[in-house]
Amino acid sequence: MTERWRIGLVVGLCAMMAVDIARGDEEAILFYVGTYTRENSKGVYLVRLDPRTGQLSEPRLAGEVKNPSFVAIHPNGRFLYAVSEVSDTDGKPMGGVVAFAIDPATHMLSRLNHQPSGGKGPCYVAVDASGRCVGVANYGSGSIATLPLAADGTLREPGSVVQHEGSSVNPKRQEGPHAHSFYFDPSNRFVLACDLGIDKVMIYRVDLDRGTLGASDPPSGSVAPGGGPRHLAFGRDGRFVYVINEMGNTISAFAWDGERGSMREVQTVGTLPDDFSGENTTAEVVVHPSGKFLYASNRGHDSIAIFTVEETSGKLSPRGHVSTQGKTPRNFNIDPSGQFIVAANQNTHNIVVFRIDEATGALEPTGGSAEVGSPVCIRFIEE
Repeated sequence: MTERWRIGLVVGLCAMMAVDIARGDEEAILFYVGTYTRENSKGVYLVRLDPRTGQLSEPRLAGEVKNPSFVAIHPNGRFLYAVSEVSDTDGKPMGGVVAFAIDPATHMLSRLNHQPSGGKGPCYVAVDASGRCVGVANYGSGSIATLPLAADGTLREPGSVVQHEGSSVNPKRQEGPHAHSFYFDPSNRFVLACDLGIDKVMIYRVDLDRGTLGASDPPSGSVAPGGGPRHLAFGRDGRFVYVINEMGNTISAFAWDGERGSMREVQTVGTLPDDFSGENTTAEVVVHPSGKFLYASNRGHDSIAIFTVEETSGKLSPRGHVSTQGKTPRNFNIDPSGQFIVAANQNTHNIVVFRIDEATGALEPTGGSAEVGSPVCIRFIEE
């Protein structure tokens, strides 16, 4: 073998390896992780999931911000919005919402601006389907707010701040309103906001041109007293909406009237095994892109509960549980292809990957995991 031939072979092999690595990177599924910056975290992290192996890359700090517990990606993929759970924003006793630009090549985040969240303890953020408005839920003050967006992705001052009123049966946790989440409905005409403190899902009409909220009739849907509605998920065709009740450890299925903006309860089911007697609160609920399966997280049992969805009635049937391989699973999410779930275990500072059985909805750990300080929220990048 001549020296020139040997050099050519090495160069060729290196080129093939570079192409293979690039191809693998192109195939990677990317997602952001929102965190609490109390321990070993500085903000929002970027992680790559290899769809061939189910393994995760080392999380990389994408953008610094204090306590970005929940994040949302703009429909155009160019901007990311994060709540900032802080006690003071611009000298006002409330939290904040921060806007970032997403670098299209690296997916790193560049801070654009911020605005007060309109209340205390912001815990959830969403962007409407047209990309004109951001919504935020303030748990501490029991209020929600809308923030119109400029064409460059920056946040404008709140267009509406709505203070919820009332209480419910648990004197420790339901002494007043605690807005826990904010959703635009599939038609993009209504907003639904789960309020744990008053056992209601508040319903509003939204004016996206002005970025404001208005009264709706009926004004809300209700869960059982002491249930504590936290998050919700719409079924695939938008005919049903599923509310996870943090304190009741249940999921309430509602028929959703998208023309009127109203909810009618059809079923409530538990999220725990019959033989579990420990302390538990639920956190997240997600419907599979196929519409066939629904998943819910248990904090205490530290599991994801699996359900099948009956297409006509929208009712749920339990199909078991899988350990999240960590403590206190907050948010989890399903990648856009429907192949994987990534769960965020807040108190053990790890995120874990599961492969989804397309036929049964069962979850199988891939062995993929990564360490992230106090992970709370998983948001996949759709490309």
